[in-house]
Order: sequence, then C-alpha cells, then structure tokens
Amino acid sequence: MRSQSSRPGQPGSGSEPRAKRWRRPGPRGLAAAAGAAVALAGTVAGVATAGVMSGSGPAGAGASAAGSGVRAAGAKSRLISSGRSARPAGATRPRATSTGTGSSGSSATRSRAGAGAQAAKKAAARPAALRTSCRSVAHIGDSTSVDLISPDYLPNRAQRLAARYADVGVRHLSIDASGGRSIVEEMPGQINGYKVASAWRSQGYRGCWVFALGTNDTANVAAGSSVRMMARIDQMMAVAHGQPVMWVNTRTLLPSGYWANANEQAWDATLVRALAKYPNMRIFDWSAVAQPGWFLSDGIHYNSLGCAMRARAIADALARAFPLNGRSAGRTVR
Repeated sequence: MRSQSSRPGQPGSGSEPRAKRWRRPGPRGLAAAAGAAVALAGTVAGVATAGVMSGSGPAGAGASAAGSGVRAAGAKSRLISSGRSARPAGATRPRATSTGTGSSGSSATRSRAGAGAQAAKKAAARPAALRTSCRSVAHIGDSTSVDLISPDYLPNRAQRLAARYADVGVRHLSIDASGGRSIVEEMPGQINGYKVASAWRSQGYRGCWVFALGTNDTANVAAGSSVRMMARIDQMMAVAHGQPVMWVNTRTLLPSGYWANANEQAWDATLVRALAKYPNMRIFDWSAVAQPGWFLSDGIHYNSLGCAMRARAIADALARAFPLNGRSAGRTVR
C-alpha cells in the first residue's frame, strides 16, 4: 500500500516541487451526509494532499504545513501530505505497478518501467501552442488527483500535474487532493472540497479554479444523501464568486454499485445543466476522453499510463477552456 496515494471511500516541464512527505495513519469512519450517516469506510494508508502555490498564497487548508516553498520553474511550491486513504469495499489495492495487476518483485519493476516508457512516449506529443490565460490555479480533487502528483504512478516528474500546468503557462498553483473526498461529506480528520475552497478564498486566493470532484459525491447521493447534485455544484461555484472555473467530469467502468458509471453520467449531466447558470464555468469532458485501458482493475482509478494522460489532458483542457488569446470554442472542452 503506497503512502502517497489514496482511494475514494465506501459510501453508505519538470516543474513539480521537491517536498517532504509524511505518513499519518487514520481510522475507519463515517461521514455525515446532511444528517444521514453515509459510510466512507476503507483501509487506511496514505492521502497525498499537495499545495503548489505562490509564497503569499494559501496553504493546503486543514493540512499540516510542509515547510517553506521553493522555486521551481517560475513558481514557488509546497507539498503537503496528511496520510489517509480509503478504497471501495471489495476492491483490491494493487502494488504500485503501472499495470495495476498486483505483481511484485522484478516483474513489477519491469511492468512499471515498461508502462512508464509507454506513458512518456504517448504523453510527449502535445500541441506546443496551448497556453492558458490562468496564471494562478487552485486545483481541488479526490484520489483521482492524488495519483497525478504521486511518484509511485508517475516517476517522471515532467508527467505530473504541476509540470503539466506549468507547460500551459500556469505560474502559481495550489493543489489539494484527498482520497474519499467529496464536496459535502468528510472522513474523520478530512476537509471536504467546499471547505478547502472556502478557506483558500478567505485567505485571499483570486484566480482560476479546477474542480476534479464528483466521483464520491455521486456515490454519496446514490447511498442516500439528501444533498442533491446541483446543490453540491452550486456550493463550489459560490466560492469561486464569478472567477473562471473548469470542472473535470467523471467516469468509471463499473456496471453497478454506488460508483456505477450510470451514476457518474448523472453527475456529468448535472454539470452540463449548471452551465446555463454560470457563464464563468467550463467542463472538461474527461468521460469522453478516458480509455478503458487506462483504468486499474477497480474500475475507478488509473494506471500509470492513465495518470500520465489524465494529467496532461487536464492541463491542456484548461488552456482550451480559458485560452491565453481569444475565447474557448465552447463551454465543454476535450
């Protein structure tokens, strides 16, 4: 079980910074969903909560500080980890191999190296002209963002999310990614997406927002939460207060259960409806881009190739959603 990565809970350029990491074990627990207890139980291991920011920007809300920022490719950066992880009940947690098959020993090493080389080759081809007008970005995500900053899945730091954002012109970046995170519910000791965003705004953050949330919100709604999908989106959009927002929509490969892709599609459809309410909002249609071969065997998370492609795709989508010159071609980008 890796200490830097995390998983959703069970309802009921080389610019990435160097940083210290901590492992802090946490308990199994429940999250209250609008007065109804919805289980978010899972095996605890490690949640990476990262903050990459300007020296005057907000630290990862509710997380332990990891020291002062350091200069990295034009941006000061700080990385924080809080040490909590959960996975869906019944889903096996593979070793940190690129294939997600649970192989160990020398075969795992070979798998990781082979898939890493394949990811590097596929992720290298990108339009050189893609640039965003977003110089400052606050990225809030769940475990599908955790792995985008993890050296276990992306040993080449040029493939990680911070480097990809820098590639398209982002100079000040805050990332807070936590396993099991939703907009409303919280695991014990965890801060939900709304509180992270609210804390950053109250500390003076002004800039673009990327919300890579919804996978767990959908599951909590399916499990009986009274806080509906649109209300969750409204909460996050209220914090943005008219500033540019890009949502990353969701997808799984699961045919049933709380995280069934049919539930995720309902979330994605709600995002589309929200466009009519928020002219500052864009959607990155990750669901249309993600390939089955990029997923791990749990049908929710991504192997090394998937992580490399997802990190690049999110950054490139930001440049299409809020381009440096001109306007986006549409409210939904790929």
